[in-house]
Amino acid sequence: MSLAYSECPLDVRVSLAAQYFVDAIRDEGTQHSTRLMDAKDLKSSLAYSLKYEAARTVFKTSRHVKSIETEDHLSRERDDKFEFFFNRLEKLLNSSVAGKKNTPRQNSNVTCWKCNKKGQVQMECQAITSNQGNEHTAVLRGEDCLL
Repeated sequence: MSLAYSECPLDVRVSLAAQYFVDAIRDEGTQHSTRLMDAKDLKSSLAYSLKYEAARTVFKTSRHVKSIETEDHLSRERDDKFEFFFNRLEKLLNSSVAGKKNTPRQNSNVTCWKCNKKGQVQMECQAITSNQGNEHTAVLRGEDCLL
């Protein structure tokens, strides 16, 4: 607009941009409604037309949606069952996590890659956890280590 109508004042260019925008709207209802709003600038024309389109879309889709009514005792019963199963699942999960943390895996076919000890994996290696601080200080001093 600035290049096409450079000789016109700014308020005229803003008004022309809003009019051209309204003319370019394809949907007749939105175009008509935006034109009746009589916006003076492009920003307000765009904002209004977007709100109009959104409201119309919601109106169209809401006519096809029916509300579902449930009886109170059935919904309460479902909630109680859900709560029971949720609590049960949470207890099982907590006991499973606690069991994994406290009991190291014992499998005679497995060998630790760090200490070559049979029956444990690297993640559960006792040598690593006790020597981690020592290995890091050895690295800082430039000594060879298992890392």
